[in-house]
Amino acid sequence: MPEISCGPPQVLPHTNLQWDRSTRPGSAVLYKCMAGYYQEGGDDISTCLTSGEWATVSLKCKAKCGPVPLLAHSDVVWNNRSVVIHRCANGYHSWRGSNISLCSSSGVWQTATLQCIEIKPPIDHLNVSDEKCVQWRAEKYEEDTEIYKVFYVGSRDYDRSFLEKRKRILSSQAEWLKVCLSLLPATNYSISITAMSAGFTATITTNTSLPAPPVPDVHYREYDSPAPNLRLHRSPSTLDPISLYQVFVLPIDGMMTFDCSSPANGDALSKQDSWKRHIAAQMHISHVGADVNFTVGDGFYRGGFFNAPLEKGRNYYVVLRVVSRWNKDLKSSCVLWAKVTGTSYVVKVSSLCAAATVGLIALAASLGHAYTWFFRKKIRT
Repeated sequence: MPEISCGPPQVLPHTNLQWDRSTRPGSAVLYKCMAGYYQEGGDDISTCLTSGEWATVSLKCKAKCGPVPLLAHSDVVWNNRSVVIHRCANGYHSWRGSNISLCSSSGVWQTATLQCIEIKPPIDHLNVSDEKCVQWRAEKYEEDTEIYKVFYVGSRDYDRSFLEKRKRILSSQAEWLKVCLSLLPATNYSISITAMSAGFTATITTNTSLPAPPVPDVHYREYDSPAPNLRLHRSPSTLDPISLYQVFVLPIDGMMTFDCSSPANGDALSKQDSWKRHIAAQMHISHVGADVNFTVGDGFYRGGFFNAPLEKGRNYYVVLRVVSRWNKDLKSSCVLWAKVTGTSYVVKVSSLCAAATVGLIALAASLGHAYTWFFRKKIRT
């Protein structure tokens, strides 16, 4: 009867065999996982049966990949030595990539590609530039399109009835955004930007500055009447509540320089200020109509200033100044309104705040007249 032999034992992946090379019935083979692998489960012994076959072995060896991969700004939430699941740590959120690391059959981790970035507001670095544009940085996935709602409200301390509400809606994929708004001057604004998909709103406040008031539109005329009636037609402005007119009546006694940027509020003028005594009237613009009539030298008080009658035989220039004042800002502009009777001197009206500068020169005419009179007198003698 022939001898029974099981032949060579079964070879399993990633295993080493320990046996005495016997292939007769009853012989046993011990399977062990190779270095770098561990036994995940199953039977590790096979026996040669009388049937001439080795008993089935169910041993499974898994690679030992070493320490769990560490990803920046993440935590491990699952680890069974072959599969690791990562999650972004507190304060960070997933930017892109897989969150699973796998231990490959070669014993090398196929590391997760998860990228975690710091959680930031969807709208960041919000600021106002040039008093008219609002700009911010968008925190989002690069390819995403975000819809933004821009809502702004304007109010004024000096005009409680004033209220401006406007909104803009835009969509963009840009990282930096800039939106220019039609902000009015001398106004307090609250501007809100809402990222619609994120449901996040950022708010900023700003105050627009006070501009120089426009030079009054007047028709310059010369009068020989001692009490000329001057007229002015104004266009109402939203800045009228903080603006006023001042009328200066300047006797032409020599060379003078009128500074349009001198203190705008007559009450604030010092007693030593030589210009205070030349203010004939002060009128708050919001208290006058569209048509302004002013009679020079009518002997009435306007705004606390006396419109003194003009002296006979003297020449005058009438200067109109418009002044706007808000908080600590003060801006003014001047224009020559009229000339009363003839003159032989020069009045120069200047502004230090980008307002109008009015120069009037009559000295040459006076000198010419004097020269002619002297020449005729010399001929007679």
